[in-house]
Amino acid sequence: MTWMDTTAELRKARVPAVLVTLASVRGHAPREAGAKLIATADDLYGTIGGGNLEMTAVTRAREILAAAADSASGEYRAEPEMLTLRLNDKAPAKYGRQCCGGEVSVLLEPLPVPASVAIFGIGNIGLELTRILARHDIDVHVSDSRPEHLGELDRLEPPVAAIHREFAVVGEEVLVGLPAGTHVLIMTHDHAEDLHLCDAALTRGGLGSIGLIGSSAKWQRFRKNLIAEGHTPESVDTIDCPIGLPDLPGKQPATIALSVAADLLGRMG
Repeated sequence: MTWMDTTAELRKARVPAVLVTLASVRGHAPREAGAKLIATADDLYGTIGGGNLEMTAVTRAREILAAAADSASGEYRAEPEMLTLRLNDKAPAKYGRQCCGGEVSVLLEPLPVPASVAIFGIGNIGLELTRILARHDIDVHVSDSRPEHLGELDRLEPPVAAIHREFAVVGEEVLVGLPAGTHVLIMTHDHAEDLHLCDAALTRGGLGSIGLIGSSAKWQRFRKNLIAEGHTPESVDTIDCPIGLPDLPGKQPATIALSVAADLLGRMG
């Protein structure tokens, strides 16, 4: 399997990684420029030559991954780094000497897990919202109990996003299987289904955010019902309703979708 295949598999499995490349080689080195490996927190794929060279790069790659994992606030943004290492017996070496005599530059490129968004309800607004989000490098889960509405996704331009279609009579079946940190947007054609999904989202926990489409009057009814179901007021109030940017008015589906997408992309940084 090539490094590109491995990268695709790790992205599909939502495993963060760092791509390590020998960017340049001066003099003698165990591998040629362009050699690559991929490091995750637990595994290595490929090699850039072994020894102190490889272990130094892998150690730094895993430090980058650990810093990203520890950043609960989401403010940490891993960026590419360059390391320059001399391969001679006088150079500092934590993992054993390498006496090839050359010098190498190593590029470390973080391969983060893409943000995940789930849209429940592919009506007029849901379809417009999917069309906007499909242009971004994220994972988008779209679910509806009406298969003909999911069929509307065939009209979208070829997406940049990885789009997962989920037909489910009971949306909770989809919701419980979403990746941790997924941002959930609830906008089905049925208020009873919306309420059930809000309940399921709060019960499940571990989501990035929960947004519910609707008016302030709808939210007051939902809030009362969710508290009656046993959820605390504090947890219920983590649901955003109405959704979108309050300063962007308009009731056209495309306008609402733009407002919701702008707010959501701002949350994801």
